[in-house]
Amino acid sequence: MADHVTKSTTNAKSVVDDPRVLRRAVLGATLGQLVEWFEIAVYGFLAVTIGDQFFDTDDSSAALLGSFAVFAAAFVIRPLGGVFFGNMGDRMGRKRTLAIVLILASGATFGIGLLPTYASIGVFAPALLVLLRLLQGFSAGGEVGGASAFVAEHAPPGRRGFYVSWVQFGSVAGFLVGSLVVLVLTLVLTGDQMDSWGWRVPFLMAAPMGLIGLYVRNRLEETPEFTELRQQGEVARRPLVETLTDHWRSVVVVAGFALYHNATLYVVLTFVPSYLESTLDYSAVTSSVSSAITMTAVAMSVPCFGALSDSLGRRRLLGSSCVLAIAFAYPLFWLMGQGTPALAVLAHVALGVILGVFIGPALAAMNELFTTRVRYGGFSLGYNVSASAFGGTAPFLVTMLITQTGSDTSPALYVMATAAATLGVVVAARETAPRITGGG
Repeated sequence: MADHVTKSTTNAKSVVDDPRVLRRAVLGATLGQLVEWFEIAVYGFLAVTIGDQFFDTDDSSAALLGSFAVFAAAFVIRPLGGVFFGNMGDRMGRKRTLAIVLILASGATFGIGLLPTYASIGVFAPALLVLLRLLQGFSAGGEVGGASAFVAEHAPPGRRGFYVSWVQFGSVAGFLVGSLVVLVLTLVLTGDQMDSWGWRVPFLMAAPMGLIGLYVRNRLEETPEFTELRQQGEVARRPLVETLTDHWRSVVVVAGFALYHNATLYVVLTFVPSYLESTLDYSAVTSSVSSAITMTAVAMSVPCFGALSDSLGRRRLLGSSCVLAIAFAYPLFWLMGQGTPALAVLAHVALGVILGVFIGPALAAMNELFTTRVRYGGFSLGYNVSASAFGGTAPFLVTMLITQTGSDTSPALYVMATAAATLGVVVAARETAPRITGGG
């Protein structure tokens, strides 16, 4: 596995000297992630309403299943989007590709807000909804790989963990903002208002959010590493072929890192809030408060652990998170089921912080596995394969575990299993942090 640690092409000439350029790069990348995860949160929290609007059935459960099936469709196509935009980003550059990704993502989300319902156009309504969700998933496949590579190639090697972690901060912040917007609308509007037009508002918000993000991204400079690569005539002509031929081991490692990363992220952010309410019979207020506090805790912890990985190393933190999840996932899920709201919230927050230990340094570690020539595409391929298999499916799989085992604590087994699998990959991989390896 010789290409597990491929030294970055960053050198003295490609380091960003102007802190304003670096701040703009971080802001532009983070905004894109915020828009993407805002949409994921909005759709998830409005799944019941969307099911009622777009599916012809008197069975609310069947409508909800149809809505979640459409939600999952976006994850199925993400690897294709990762390959397409990854190949584009490694040939054309990060800046231009990220602008295209953001236009497609925000445009598709805005389009959902304009869609006629089943009552208006019949079966064309769910068909159009699926199409727009596929466009969202396709664009999402190119977002996290490009955004994290963009920051990684701007950041000083010795502080790459800190700066790249802000991309992950954008993901959690977007989810938090989306959930709060839906919560406010639910509290302010009547049920009839929410069903008739209120559900459209968050999707329509994607247009101004996307325009702001696009304005910021258009003012960015191409990364110094890719610029230098292009000036030297070293841009890969067939980056996908080169990735699969020379860097396939790194793709496998990224997929292994992203397994626990995505599975636990979706369990903590999307499954546990509904689990507290529907399975453990806590109030909707407890579920909402727990979700908001946990997402805030995760968002705040991510830059801290990203910065810590610059001095302690990526592997140490990645492995620690996996070990903590294996040791404490079951006790924490047990604690949630004790009927005390305060303990349930505390356990949820603890799960979130354990996740934060991992996702803080994860994106930097994944980017450092590749050379500039294939970084965008290599990362996107490995990451999105895991996101497709273990991210969007996580709420469904853990719900099925509860049904099959009859145990309310069984979701812990899924978290523990994915943590154990990723821990094996972390142990086999080499350290990539420049300060630890002597590269920065």
